[in-house]
Amino acid sequence: MGSLSRAPEPSRRALLAGAAAGAVSAVRLRSGGATAEHSTFRFARLVLPGLSDPRPSALRRMAWELVRRTSIVTSSDAADLRPGDPSLFRHPFLVLSGDHGFSLPPESELARLRRYLTYGGFLLIDSSEGRAGGAFDESVRHLLAQVLPGELPARVPDDHVLWKSFYVLSGAPGRILAAPYIEGVERDRRLAVVYCQNDLGGAWARDGFGRWEHEVIPGGELQREEAFRMGVNLVMYALCLDYKTEQAHIDYILRTRRNPR
Repeated sequence: MGSLSRAPEPSRRALLAGAAAGAVSAVRLRSGGATAEHSTFRFARLVLPGLSDPRPSALRRMAWELVRRTSIVTSSDAADLRPGDPSLFRHPFLVLSGDHGFSLPPESELARLRRYLTYGGFLLIDSSEGRAGGAFDESVRHLLAQVLPGELPARVPDDHVLWKSFYVLSGAPGRILAAPYIEGVERDRRLAVVYCQNDLGGAWARDGFGRWEHEVIPGGELQREEAFRMGVNLVMYALCLDYKTEQAHIDYILRTRRNPR
């Protein structure tokens, strides 16, 4: 598998330990408690052959919203990583975005991405095609069939904890509403992959002058806000390990601790 594949790869717990520390830091800040050193959360953009990110400003804006809304310590710049990059396992949250078909990476890199997802990594796939079932969608399904064979994407149920990991949400927001649902692939009873065809990045993208880069239709700014809330939920779900089901109740728990009856 080449020299990259011989680098030591952490266990699932080691992969997510730093991210969990960042989530704990958020709770401490929200509760007004003292904080120690923080782990810094950083998005990682998955780079594949023939594919570039059509929404290059989106992750920077989403990182800013995470800081504003959750107090998670966040790096503004996303890392660009191929599946064979030695630092892949340092990043618990990968994003793959595109608006056209793409080629698969070599088998050695597919195997490395498979290990990443198996050990606890999280992959958000965001289609910017503007419609469901296009060339990007076809390539995505081919990629997932190779990386996680036999585990096809399925609709994320309405009662899944993803919809309440921070905000209580319903539906599948984005720049458009091409598909009325979000799909996912589960590994060990957790979502390792989430796939949205509604262009979340298009709703997040903002230029250097502070202007939104794309109109959000049909719901306008309320729909854009839902897209940002979905982004927060995705990050909180990916970071919170076994505590995901309780994350929606953290505010209530902290309020009752500060104001005991």
